[in-house]
Amino acid sequence: MIRDGHPLVVDIRRDSREDGPGIRSVVFFKGCPLRCVFCHNPETQEPGLEVAWSPRHCIACGRCAEACPNGAIDLASPGRIRRDRCRRCGACADACPGKGLRRIGTPYPPEILAGILLRDMPFYQVSGGGVTLSGGEPTLYPAYLAELLPRLKAHRVHVALETCGELDYETFREAILPHLDLIYFDLKFADPELHRRYTGRSNKLIFDNLRRLLREAAVPVHARVPLIPGLNATRENLTALVHLLVEAGAPSLTPLPYNPMGLDKCSTIGRPKPPLPEGFPEPDSERAVLGLLAEAVAAAARPRQ
Repeated sequence: MIRDGHPLVVDIRRDSREDGPGIRSVVFFKGCPLRCVFCHNPETQEPGLEVAWSPRHCIACGRCAEACPNGAIDLASPGRIRRDRCRRCGACADACPGKGLRRIGTPYPPEILAGILLRDMPFYQVSGGGVTLSGGEPTLYPAYLAELLPRLKAHRVHVALETCGELDYETFREAILPHLDLIYFDLKFADPELHRRYTGRSNKLIFDNLRRLLREAAVPVHARVPLIPGLNATRENLTALVHLLVEAGAPSLTPLPYNPMGLDKCSTIGRPKPPLPEGFPEPDSERAVLGLLAEAVAAAARPRQ
């Protein structure tokens, strides 16, 4: 799935130290081919504009109801927005004097976004940092990135990509890969059926793309696994993932802690909570999960009989 036009940007997080080396600016693009039920950024899944409702920021002034052209605002409703009537025009959020209602997604022409990111050049230079493309899934917008990234590389900005791997490889290779310095490649499940159940897609294309990137890419490709308690943080899944990565020639695997904040975010954008096992999330202890991962790595290192 490749999308044309300017993507929406959910957030530009400056001064990040968690999304690559040094001090970084992280761009969160809106739109993703996967529908992970455990996603901690569900507002980045749909590519189009959404309106979020935060009751603790509402001052009950009623301006949103006056501004809405579709009668979708119900001041007596716990969710404030009648989602069946909402056309996502954003008029209510524009009229809100606080942060009770807000737009999720802003379009930036590539030259404008590049200018915003280049404001932090001194921090990139001093710390060895740069820009990280995240989401959502940035590779949905190859034509846009083909305009944005050369503007950054002209200033020698280090560019990293965070991807779910569900991408058109040939388009990615031509439009995006030449401008990258680092790729973080996220994996969830080794089993195709479990992957389809919890993300909405098979993982065949994802693993095919990972193998090809590891063979062909001239930049580092680092595999990562978000450890979801009760779902993929199991001995069976981690062992299978490690074996797949060893066979593919991956140099490393980085575990990522799970952040369950996405479950509460769903209600702010009018979505039901995703279908997850009863009691989820009951976080396993970090030590226990990392122990399982260590066992998986040790098992992969042993010669097969």
